[in-house]
Amino acid sequence: MLEADLVIGAVLVPGAAAPKLITEKLVRDMKRGSVLVDISIDQGGCSETSRPTTHAAPTYVVHEVVHYCVTNMPGAVARTSTFALNNATLPFILALAGKGPQAAMLDDPHLLAGLNVYRGRIMHPAVAAALGVEPADPRQLLRR
Repeated sequence: MLEADLVIGAVLVPGAAAPKLITEKLVRDMKRGSVLVDISIDQGGCSETSRPTTHAAPTYVVHEVVHYCVTNMPGAVARTSTFALNNATLPFILALAGKGPQAAMLDDPHLLAGLNVYRGRIMHPAVAAALGVEPADPRQLLRR
C-alpha cells in the first residue's frame, strides 16, 4: 500500500459504520501524489483521513495524498447504476410478488438477510446492536 499509486478502500458492514482500516499514519507514509478512493464513505469511510465530498468538489489532499470520497458514487453514472440495481433486485421482487413476503424470505437466505424490522422487532444483528437491543430470530417470527 505504501508504494501504490492508487488505493481503493471498500468496506461494508451491513447496518453498521465502516471500520477505519486505513490509519492516518498509513496515509502519511503513502507515496506523495498517490490517490486514496474511499468507496465506504457513505458508511463513514474506511480511512481516518476520509471525509465526504461531492461530485462538484470531489477531491482534497491530506499528507500529500489525494483523497476522492464522493458520496453516492453511482450518481455519476445514474443510468448505468440504475440498470445494474434493477438487474440485481428484480429476482427478489419477482419472488416477493410470486410467493408473498413470508414464503419468499423463508425460501431465500439472501432475501431473509435483508429483513431489518418485522412485527415491531429488529431482526438485523448490527442494527440491533447499534440500538442496544437483542435481535429477534426472523425465521421464528416469519413462521407464525
